[in-house]
Amino acid sequence: MRRRLDLAGALVVRPRILFLDEPTTGLDPRSRIGLWDVIRSLVADGTTVLLTTQYLEEADRLADEISVIDGGRVIAAGTPNELKTRVGGHRVVVILQHPADAERAAAVLARHGEGTPTVGDRGRELQVAVREGPLARQRVLAELTAAGVALHDAGMRRPTLDDVSLSLTGALPAAPRGRRAQ
Repeated sequence: MRRRLDLAGALVVRPRILFLDEPTTGLDPRSRIGLWDVIRSLVADGTTVLLTTQYLEEADRLADEISVIDGGRVIAAGTPNELKTRVGGHRVVVILQHPADAERAAAVLARHGEGTPTVGDRGRELQVAVREGPLARQRVLAELTAAGVALHDAGMRRPTLDDVSLSLTGALPAAPRGRRAQ
């Protein structure tokens, strides 16, 4: 309630520039989405909103330009898509029905991707960066099917702003480049 009152007080004067510091901290999902709508409406009406947030999904949905800060310094800036592209393009993601198939699946992903596939979710989820996007996904799925690897799910994924932040701050290695897809 206190956050809502603070925001309402700031909006009474219809500011040209509005600074919001972590505005959705502590809000339930419905209230957070409602606040996002208010922010979008303010921007559409010409208000410049400077938003600080650690919720990168929020930045992705609301921001036209993003600055990534680490250790008090701006280490990267750009649109959400520019920052995501900087980390790497598409990734093929497969979720196996049986973790025992992980080694065979990793070999297939390595042939079609760039770098070493990562393995998560108790050995069931594998992913690798790819240059050719949907074409690489089709090839991976065909080869996995031919190899008898049963999948629970498969798809394409672009990096999130969380991936960008972790990569840029050194907490996660950037997607390997230079190795061409086969």
